Amino acid sequence: MASEFQRRKLRGVFAAFDTDGDGCLRQNDFEALTERWSRLPAVRRDAGLRARVEALMMGWWDHLLTVADTDHDGKVDMEEFLALVDRLPVLREVVTATADTVFDAVDENGDGRISRAEHGHLVDVWHGRSVEVDEVFDLLDLDGDGYLSRPEFALLWEQFWISGDPSEPGNVMCGRIPEH
Repeated sequence: MASEFQRRKLRGVFAAFDTDGDGCLRQNDFEALTERWSRLPAVRRDAGLRARVEALMMGWWDHLLTVADTDHDGKVDMEEFLALVDRLPVLREVVTATADTVFDAVDENGDGRISRAEHGHLVDVWHGRSVEVDEVFDLLDLDGDGYLSRPEFALLWEQFWISGDPSEPGNVMCGRIPEH
C-alpha cells in the first residue's frame, strides 16, 4: 500500500508527464516529453543520444500503458498511475536502466559529472518550466564535491522512483515533493 508521501511524489511525476494538463497520460504527452528533453544541449548535438532519449521516453509510455492502463482505454489516469507505487520495487531494473541515458542527456559538457547548473536544467526540463532548486542540489551531492557523479546519480535516480522513505535524498532529484 502506497504511503501518502509516495502518492504525493507520484502526483508530481504525473503532473510533469501530463504535458497538456488534461488529467490523463497519453502517447502525445510522451512525444511532447521527448521533444522537451531533446532541447537539452547534449541531446541537440548528439543524434545517437537523441535516439536514446526518444527510445527512453517512448519506452516509458509503452511500459506505462502495459502495466497501468487497467481499463485498456489507451490512456492512464491518476488512479491508474498511483496504483504503480506498489509495483515500483519490482521494476527496479527498468528504473535503473534509464539512469545512464538521463545522466548523458543532462551532462551538457560531457565531463562525466553533473554540475549544479546542469541539475537545474534537468529539473526545468522535467517540469517544463523553471523551478528553483538551488538548495536541493546540496542534498543530492552525497560526497560534497560540487557535482553528481554517475554512481551518485544512479543511486539518487533509483531513490527518486522507488523510495518510500522521505529522508532519502534522491526523492528530491526533480525538485521538492509538494506537501499536499
